[in-house]
Amino acid sequence: MAIRFHEKTGVFHIWEDTFSYIFCILKNGQLGQLYYGKKLRDREDFTHMLVAARRDMAPCVFEGDSDFSMEDIKHEYPVYGNGDMRSMACEIQSPDGSRASDFKYVSHRIYNGKPKLSGLPCTYTESDDEAETLEITLIDQLLDTDLILSYSVFKGYPALVRNAKFVCRSEKHFKLVKAMSLSLDLPDADYEMTELAGVWGRERHARTQPLHVGIQSIYSLRGHSSHMFNPFLMLKRPETTESAGEVFGVSLIYSGNFLGQVEVDNYHVTRVMMGIHPEGFTWNLTGGVEFQTPEAVMVYSAEGMNAMSQTFHRLYRTRLARGYWRDRTRPVLINNWEATYMKFNEEKLVGIAKKAKELGIELFVLDDGWFGHRDDDTTSLGDWFADRKKLPNGIEGVAEKITSLGMRFGLWFEPEMISKDSELYRAHPDYMLQTPGRVPCHGRNQYVLDFSREEVVNYVAESMEKILKSGKVSYVKWDMNRSITDGYSNAATPETQGEVLHRQILGVYALYERLTSEFPEVLFESCASGGGRFDPGMLYYAPQGWTSDDTDAAERLKVQYGTSYCYPVSAMGSHVSAVPNHQVFRKTPMKTRADVAYFGTFGYELDVNKLPEEEQEQIKEQIAFRKEYEKLIREGTFYRLVSPFDSEHGETAWMVVSEDRKQALVGYYRMQQPVNEGYRWLKLSGLDPEREYRVKDIAYKMAAENYTYYGDELMEKGFDISDSGFGPWTPWIYQGDYQSRLFIVEAV
Repeated sequence: MAIRFHEKTGVFHIWEDTFSYIFCILKNGQLGQLYYGKKLRDREDFTHMLVAARRDMAPCVFEGDSDFSMEDIKHEYPVYGNGDMRSMACEIQSPDGSRASDFKYVSHRIYNGKPKLSGLPCTYTESDDEAETLEITLIDQLLDTDLILSYSVFKGYPALVRNAKFVCRSEKHFKLVKAMSLSLDLPDADYEMTELAGVWGRERHARTQPLHVGIQSIYSLRGHSSHMFNPFLMLKRPETTESAGEVFGVSLIYSGNFLGQVEVDNYHVTRVMMGIHPEGFTWNLTGGVEFQTPEAVMVYSAEGMNAMSQTFHRLYRTRLARGYWRDRTRPVLINNWEATYMKFNEEKLVGIAKKAKELGIELFVLDDGWFGHRDDDTTSLGDWFADRKKLPNGIEGVAEKITSLGMRFGLWFEPEMISKDSELYRAHPDYMLQTPGRVPCHGRNQYVLDFSREEVVNYVAESMEKILKSGKVSYVKWDMNRSITDGYSNAATPETQGEVLHRQILGVYALYERLTSEFPEVLFESCASGGGRFDPGMLYYAPQGWTSDDTDAAERLKVQYGTSYCYPVSAMGSHVSAVPNHQVFRKTPMKTRADVAYFGTFGYELDVNKLPEEEQEQIKEQIAFRKEYEKLIREGTFYRLVSPFDSEHGETAWMVVSEDRKQALVGYYRMQQPVNEGYRWLKLSGLDPEREYRVKDIAYKMAAENYTYYGDELMEKGFDISDSGFGPWTPWIYQGDYQSRLFIVEAV
């Protein structure tokens, strides 16, 4: 890694082993983009990459100079009012109503390490030699405001981490109405854009389409990153595959309203921007006020999508996720939600825990319904004290009984929400986000607390601390079951209402920071109606998240496959649930449910006392298997092999490979039985081509076990996975829908 400034030419060059990022100081003092792609040899002058020539109808900056037009130049951080008529990265409104700005280069500094962002999640270093940072200061003299652009590159990671900060020194009152974390101009538009889109229950499905002239975007205006879009997109060449070709991804470390936008102009220049959504956003800038954008991460790969994803996985697993549980084995859990919903008592909970302990489960999680008088979803949110009708000995009592079994005890909270039928609402109705004179929208019969107010955050923190201080709770499931539709704070002035939604998520981060600092050994798992806030911002505080409320194995293949484009397996909460499945009513085999759930944090969501003896024995075997291969799954390099989005019969395959490439675990899934389709071979990835391997089906003996294969053969040809659906008349088990197979690949 290196960052170099060539003073004579005004060129900045940032590089790592596999990529280069190059930009320069333009003759008007602004910054111009030159190159982003495969690593180039450093040289003093790259300005020949800047093409500027006279073009009809182009607006020009300098009188008498018709060759220099900001409409044609590729920008590093575009602003309004200088002739560039594409989308801007920032916009500032002056007291006189003007919106123009002109940030010119003043200075820069290059240093080892990477600073934290105040109040925001971000990547980090454990020693200064792990990263190098470039900070560039630009000044708009008329606005008396600085713009500081920050770039960090990590040793061993082909990733570029970026953010922007505005510092206003003027006593005049300006309004920042748009502030992107990054902007990138590319010289052509020969890309396909992949986004992770969906709704509740089918989050983060990969959707790919060619770029077109105009704007294509992903976004959220729901007060959180949302089920609908994830703050991640990638651009790949049409010929790029999982293992070859050019691709780069952009990810935003933020959990609130966001915009990821790709604009193609009529000269086929592509502009990529990512940051806080400008709709409804304003930030008041006046003497001494600063505004810090969230951090965005760019990852480039010339070796296909798997290589891009693996960089995100390693960076987010080891330098975004933090704390006690980052590198530790997570306990196998059981959550009582689908077993009991809100209809439970202490005896029933302890009964489930006893059986779970017998089967090898390590953590019991009490979900929704334990507090206030919570018998349904119309009441009690905000009243974080035990319902004594259900739990006569309180949380500490039931926790004591479960921990005495030798299990850990976990608890569900929904800290950001309030019910109208609650003691909290009766005492503080103003704590709720709501617009004066309007009827507020509810979702799941609940409303949103105003986390832009410090006193509200403090109230919730103190309520949760009372329970966590007992020392009996070692896991917290942090839920968030509705979007924000009434983003108005009773405590904000008319001039500051545009700040409320950003301050709302800053309040969420502040609560997370407070609790994770005070209780560092408690395992926090983020959740938002399943996967509604599964984003990098949450990963900074909680090393794992509820990937989706849909626990059906067939549906989870697409959810987990799509999620893997950006997020590591170690972040994906994944459970074996009861059948018929509670979301889609599908019956999948116990084996298939586990084979999918293994590639995540792993646990159960069912009533183990209602399972037949055969399935209880299967659970014992599953837990033993998971423990044996947990480190490989959590820390191994993940490869996508066969996409469920492209398969006629719902075939999916993926694998994890150990760092030394001596061992791999392969998952193959087929949701629909084909008829006499012809033989199937499965190609692997990530193995040592010179090493000899044996392939073993975890559950059943197969012919392939009689052979050994060199790594190159397994990657170029693959091995035979044919069953009766693919031609041969086999009497063995892999027949019918919803089948799965796991293979261990080990060096001989």
